Amino acid sequence: MRNRTKARECALKILYAIDIRKDSPGDCACIFWENHPTIADEIKEFSDFLIKGVVENKNFIDSIISKHATNWQIQRMPIIDRNILRLATFELLFAEDIPPKVSINEAIEMAKRYGDKDSGKFVNGVLDKINKTEEKK
Repeated sequence: MRNRTKARECALKILYAIDIRKDSPGDCACIFWENHPTIADEIKEFSDFLIKGVVENKNFIDSIISKHATNWQIQRMPIIDRNILRLATFELLFAEDIPPKVSINEAIEMAKRYGDKDSGKFVNGVLDKINKTEEKK
């Protein structure tokens, strides 16, 4: 598995913990990294970049997701799908050096791996709409 793929998965797990526990992002990240001491610094750095970006832009990101997730309220989405969408939406709208196709494909693979049987299709549909209609910030 590539480093950025690993970093996205770590970021997803930390975002999930933040969402479930309602603890601070710093506390959740600290606990995660303490429990995974062998993860390379390069992976931690990219994960931390993603987490910080999602957390700092969460309200805006959630509004974009809600706009494109027809008939879905963000708080009613499965927690894993919601956080995959947040992560990928941050990449699509704020990360200049990541091609949209990469962000979408990585998100779909995480949804297939961690979500339910329809998560991949759901994530793909929402991110495709976001990619086609929203501009980078």
